[in-house]
Amino acid sequence: MFINQQIEINNLPEISSVELKPISKNYFKIIILNKAVLYAIVIGLLITGKFKIQEEAFQDNFIYIVGLVIIGCLLNFILSLLAFKKRKYAIRDKDVIYSKGLLVNSITTVPISRIQHIEESRSWLARKLNLATLKIFTAGESGSDLKIDGLPLEEARKINDFLSTRVNESI
Repeated sequence: MFINQQIEINNLPEISSVELKPISKNYFKIIILNKAVLYAIVIGLLITGKFKIQEEAFQDNFIYIVGLVIIGCLLNFILSLLAFKKRKYAIRDKDVIYSKGLLVNSITTVPISRIQHIEESRSWLARKLNLATLKIFTAGESGSDLKIDGLPLEEARKINDFLSTRVNESI
């Protein structure tokens, strides 16, 4: 017989009681490098436009355009820094939790029983900084369902081993 009992909302565990751990501060160096490349491209295109675009309105307002672009880059950098501080995770006995986002905060919880496999990846800069990314894949989805960037390599490997062991136990 199928039974589907109602659960009291007040009896549910609160996710806010879970202590989330921040990702490695070294990962911010990767973010800075990525932002620097982006800003260099934007400023390079702007400077190229100075010589290629001969419209009088563009030439007359070039200094204002540069100022707006620089302000935009600074605001983007500040938002990236503030958003970086919101990237946190927790590994529990039965699930993995990842929280991120500044303006829109999202908390993703993946039950270990739903994990199909885990992938560890490292970019060239992450290798230099001894960091790794864990991608957690669950059943029925294409691509990773949860990606945690900026984990210290040893910690990522321990988490990978723990999750792999737990996944294999549930098979």
